[in-house]
Amino acid sequence: MNQPARRYTSEIRDEQARRTRRAIVTAAHDLFLAQGYAATTIDAIAQAAHVSRRTVFNSAGGKATLLKLALDWAIVGDDEPVPLADRPAVKAIQAEPDPRTALALWAEMVVEIAARVAPISEVLTAAADADPDAAQLVAKANHDRMFGATAFIRYLASLDGLAPGITQQHAADLCWALMDAHLYRLLVTERGWTVADFTQWLSGSLAATVLRTPCK
Repeated sequence: MNQPARRYTSEIRDEQARRTRRAIVTAAHDLFLAQGYAATTIDAIAQAAHVSRRTVFNSAGGKATLLKLALDWAIVGDDEPVPLADRPAVKAIQAEPDPRTALALWAEMVVEIAARVAPISEVLTAAADADPDAAQLVAKANHDRMFGATAFIRYLASLDGLAPGITQQHAADLCWALMDAHLYRLLVTERGWTVADFTQWLSGSLAATVLRTPCK
């Protein structure tokens, strides 16, 4: 008879724990951007999140874990436990039968992710020079990006959308490079391109290189 009450109490505790974890990761993210990874301490994160040092470790983990979570959440856009592959943007690409439209959708998704990831990616790159854990995160991020690029190119190939003479590996390598958020930072943040201009260039450049020319 008391099971619903216990379940309700458990749900409240889970939500409280999630809010605490979100506050900690958000504080870590903001401090990493403001003062860098090396200069950010667990004590500073705890103070910014209004929790104890112990709570930081118990709820989220150490600095490397916090950096990973900040990056992961930037990639997907929130802290929901849903992988990028299961997100609506990816599902929309996978449901698109026209290669050119699928590529345009891919470019839109890549730019949206890059806008969120570019700042924390710069922190991660700088941290990797001195911190082995951060270097491992960079390696994993590169691996994950290649996995996504390969999956996308395989889908275009399944639609018979690749240009004659280009291999799937070569096309995936191009996607992998163009997905790097550093490129977004260079052209949008530093050179002042609009997001629309960058998206159009990204889509057009890749289409001209990897897509089969439509028959007239």
